[in-house]
Amino acid sequence: MAAATALLAAAPPDAPALRLRGIVKRFPGIVANDGVDFEAAAGEVHALLGENGAGKSTLSSILTGLYQADEGTIELYGQPVRFRSPREALDAGVAMVHQHFRLVGPLTVAENVVLGDPRPAGARLLLRGRAIEAAVRELALRYDLDVDPRARVWQLSVGEQQRVEILKALYRQARVLILDEPTAVLTPQEAEALFVTVRAMAAEGRTVVFISHKLREVAAVADRVTVLRAGKVVAAVDMADTSPEGLAALMVGREAGAVAARAGAWAGAAVVEPVLELRDLWVEGDRGLPAVRGVSLAVRPGEIVAIAGVAGNGQRELAEAVAGMRPLRQGEVRAGGQRLRGGNARAAIAGGIAYIPEDRLGTGVAPSLPVSANLILKGYRSGDFSHGPLLWPRRVRVFAQALVERYQVRVAGIDTPARQLSGGNLQKVVLAREFSGEPRMLVAASPTRGLDVAAIETVHGYLRDAAARGLGVLLISEDLDEILTLAHRVTVLYEGALVGELDAATATPEEIGLLMAGGAAT
Repeated sequence: MAAATALLAAAPPDAPALRLRGIVKRFPGIVANDGVDFEAAAGEVHALLGENGAGKSTLSSILTGLYQADEGTIELYGQPVRFRSPREALDAGVAMVHQHFRLVGPLTVAENVVLGDPRPAGARLLLRGRAIEAAVRELALRYDLDVDPRARVWQLSVGEQQRVEILKALYRQARVLILDEPTAVLTPQEAEALFVTVRAMAAEGRTVVFISHKLREVAAVADRVTVLRAGKVVAAVDMADTSPEGLAALMVGREAGAVAARAGAWAGAAVVEPVLELRDLWVEGDRGLPAVRGVSLAVRPGEIVAIAGVAGNGQRELAEAVAGMRPLRQGEVRAGGQRLRGGNARAAIAGGIAYIPEDRLGTGVAPSLPVSANLILKGYRSGDFSHGPLLWPRRVRVFAQALVERYQVRVAGIDTPARQLSGGNLQKVVLAREFSGEPRMLVAASPTRGLDVAAIETVHGYLRDAAARGLGVLLISEDLDEILTLAHRVTVLYEGALVGELDAATATPEEIGLLMAGGAAT
C-alpha cells in the first residue's frame, strides 16, 4: 500500500479522493461509457446507479484496472493515475467487490482472502495456516460477515461467496472501496449493521462507492448519487435533495412502475391438491453435513409461497433437491401427487417442475453456448428438435427466435454466446426456457438478484403471470421487499429448518428478519 500512502500524503487539501473526467470506453458496436464525469470525496459514501447495461460495471472496471479507458483521465487525491492492472489499483488503495465474484473455488475462504495480498511478501510470510484462519475469523466477526474460514469456496452459496469478496476488500484496507450489491443476501438487521460499518469506514476518511439496485438502501446510506443511463451521466445529486422514486425515474428515463401491492391471501381453495409437496426433507450439503433438516411444505396451484432466509441456511440445497439436482438423505418430493425419484433432474422435469437457479450464469445457462442452444437445453431430446442424435437446426432457430421475441431478450442474435448478455437478458433466457416446457410448478431462487429496476419489474410480472395461469411458485429469496410484494405465504428457513410461517398480507420485514436471524416471531 506504499503507493496509496504516497498519493494520500501528496494530496492537495481540497482535492477529491476520486475524480474521473471525460471517460470513454468503446467496444465493438457499442459505447459503454460516453464522456463520463464522476467525483467522490474522502469520507463520502457515493452511490452509483443505473440499469443493467448503463455503464456502471465498465466504469468500475476502468477504475480498478481491468479495462483501460479510450479517452479521459483519472485522479486519486488530485494526482493523475492510469491503472494497467488490478494489482496497480490495489497498490493505490482501490478495491472492488464485484457482482461476479473473483474467487478460486478449490481454495478455502481464508486462502482466498489473502490470495494476491499486495502488501510486501515479508508481511504475507507471517500468515500461514491457522494464523490466516484466525485473522480472517477476527475480521469476519468485526464486520459481522458470518462465514467459515476453513470452508472451500466451491461449497459456499452465492451469498456466502459475496461475503468472502467483502472480506477480501476489507482485509486490504482500501482507501477507495467499490461495493457492488453488497447487501443482496442480508436480513434488514444485518443490512442496517453493514450501513453502520460503511458509515464508520467513511468517518475514517475512506471513500465508498456503493452500487445497488435497492433504492431504499441508497437513501439510507449514501451522501450523494450519480445516475448513469446509456453510458452517460444523467444526474449527480445530493441524496438529501431527491427520493427513491426520483432516482428510479432518472435510471429508466421515465416514471417507474409504482410499488405493487402485496399479493395478500391466496384466492384458491385450501382443499385443492398441491402441485408440490415436501415431506420431512433432509438434504446434505457439499461437506456431507445436513443442510436441510426435516422440511415439510406444500404449494398449491396459483399460490406463491416464499422461503426467506440468510444465504447459507440451506436454501440452495433445498432448491436443488426439489429440482432433482441433489440427492435426498430422507423424505420425499411429490409433484402432482406423484413421488419423484430424488436426485434425478429428468424426473423433476417430467414431473412438471421448472427451476430458476440463484446462479444464473454458472448454473442457469451454459455460458459459452449460443442463446439458441440454451433455450432448448431441457427439450433437445424431443422429436421437436432432434431425430436420434441429430438436431434439426432450422427448427431450433425458429423456436429460439420466437422465444427471444416473446420475452423481449435484447441480443444481437440467437447465435450470441449467453455469457455476453446482461443479467436481465440472461434471466429472460432462463425464464423463457423454463416456461416453454409448460410446467406445473416453478422454483425461483433469488430470481432478481443483481437486476435493475426495469428488469426486476419484468421478472416479477412473469412470476405473477405464472401464478395467475395456475402454476405453483416456490420463491426463495433474501430480498424482503420482493417477498412481501409477490408472496401469499412466507416461511423462514434457519439452519436448514423451517422456523416459522407468516401471512404475507400482514407480516413485517422486522418479523421476518428476526426469524431469519434465529429469533422468535413476536
